Amino acid sequence: MKRFLLPLSAAVLVSLASCGDNTRDTTTADNTAADTTMTAPAGDHTGMDMADSTGAAATGMGDPNGPTAPHATDEEFMKSAAHSDQNEIQQSKMALAKGVTGMVKEHAEKMIADHTKSTADLKVIAAKKGVALPADMDAEHKAMAPEMEKLSGKAFEDKYMAQMVTDHQKTANTMMAHEKMTQDADLKGFIGKTLPVVQQHLANSQKHAGM
Repeated sequence: MKRFLLPLSAAVLVSLASCGDNTRDTTTADNTAADTTMTAPAGDHTGMDMADSTGAAATGMGDPNGPTAPHATDEEFMKSAAHSDQNEIQQSKMALAKGVTGMVKEHAEKMIADHTKSTADLKVIAAKKGVALPADMDAEHKAMAPEMEKLSGKAFEDKYMAQMVTDHQKTANTMMAHEKMTQDADLKGFIGKTLPVVQQHLANSQKHAGM
């Protein structure tokens, strides 16, 4: 019996050592993958309305409707913020041109007023830093516009308000993420002033979209 126990014990030890090596390898691989995900550059999110699931994991906000990763640079953020303003302004002008009424009309008028002010505030900062801001919607919203133009009445109102929810959720997520990343005092001030307005827009959009 003793002669058989020794080889068996040795086999068990070899097996345990092999498992330990595999565990260490797997852990190392997992950590490497995690490091790659967490440190990947944010890239260029044209407009503030493009989703980034990697950023969501990195910041922990994890909202499925929008990016939570900060832009790679402050210049990218400023340009996408300008696009975001134009997305809301031009969609809201379309809504008024189509004769929306009641709370939807009030919402559209507020979007135009507030996002025009946001653009004016951002232009002051951009001018100081030599950044030329875009004056039109981003590519995603330009592509969406012809389909929205075909709609009318309740169908348009429903689409418009649903888009307001999506856009403002994404904008709020991106602003919160970039505020943590940027070291620029002017942009921190801009975000601190503008984010509560965007969040209020989101709350109103959600309320109106549910009607």
